[in-house]
Amino acid sequence: MTTTKPDAAVPTDEPRLALAALFDGHARELHRYLARRLDPASAEDLVAQTFLEAWQHWDRYRPEAGSPRAWLYGIATNLLRRHSRDEERRLRAYGKAGAMAPTDEPADTRADARVDASGQSAALATGLSALRAEERDVLLLVAWAGLTPAEVAEALSLNPPTVRTRLHRARAALRKHIGATAPQEHNHG
Repeated sequence: MTTTKPDAAVPTDEPRLALAALFDGHARELHRYLARRLDPASAEDLVAQTFLEAWQHWDRYRPEAGSPRAWLYGIATNLLRRHSRDEERRLRAYGKAGAMAPTDEPADTRADARVDASGQSAALATGLSALRAEERDVLLLVAWAGLTPAEVAEALSLNPPTVRTRLHRARAALRKHIGATAPQEHNHG
């Protein structure tokens, strides 16, 4: 039995086999990333659309231009951009409701920790919704998908300095937003 490295070279002479290897190596992590930005059902749809688009545009894949992982995340991010208006509305709603998308949080987590996290999640969701879409894409590809800035540059067809600038701006804006919305403790002495 052979195992496929997720970013091993993809044989372009046999697209069907190569796409199957890409699916086996990346569909799960791609779904995890998309499910954090969308609901799980929409993430499934986008994963399917990503691989359909990869199949339809197989001739556009250039191994010398970047890794297969980055190529797939680029396709997925482009598809996700079509959903950006819905995403922004959802993040605003999470911010108002005081909760982010579901996580794999253990059932025995203390209630006070959940209340604190809920407040932070609300601030984070509101802050994410306020970012420019380009900055949000870069930040979430790094934070939620675990791509390196170089992989993000490949995925989004950007140069690395642009990715670093967008990532810096997104992080700074989030820090500023979260700092502005953090409850202030008052000493009543």
